[in-house]
Amino acid sequence: MAALRLAAIRQHLLRGVDLDIDAGELVFLSGPSGSGKSLLLRAIADLDPHEGEVWLGAEARSGMAPPLWRRRVGLLPAESFWWGETVGEHLPRGGSAAQITDWLQALGFAPDVLTWSVMRLSTGERQRLALVRLLAQQPEALLLDEATANLDPANRDQVERLIETYRRLNQTSVLWVSHDPAQRQRLGARAYVIRDGLLVAEP
Repeated sequence: MAALRLAAIRQHLLRGVDLDIDAGELVFLSGPSGSGKSLLLRAIADLDPHEGEVWLGAEARSGMAPPLWRRRVGLLPAESFWWGETVGEHLPRGGSAAQITDWLQALGFAPDVLTWSVMRLSTGERQRLALVRLLAQQPEALLLDEATANLDPANRDQVERLIETYRRLNQTSVLWVSHDPAQRQRLGARAYVIRDGLLVAEP
């Protein structure tokens, strides 16, 4: 896997964000509502207009087709979008099926969850299943927008363990928006806050 590097990312709320995340490193991001946290993740994923460049290892985002970039640098939004009728329609079949089953079990789901209607899913179930859907793309970097918000402690812990396992096994760089100081302390990572459009390191 590869490091993720942000160089002078600018948007209407961001005044030039620079950040290096090593391969296999987790970095937390927080800040007041409306400070630009989600906008930064969307800019990195090349979903919104912005200035600046992002690098995955030695490869610049500007030199890569957007669909390929978004598979390699995967964004988990705070609210996931579902387009098919069943959960299984959103997950690949074939060689990754066994791995997907393992991830589902790690999050407390039986394999038959793939036959469930998306309409029956609770907010927390959608949140956890969206993580499995993202990991199924085998991203080399993860952008997580409040990945455990609205989850009870047991489900939160399962999600944290799965993300940490994926990160360590694949040496994935992770940028995680979280407002939970206990979570940041529990997982023991560098942390930054967005203030006036700039990143400020937390002590």
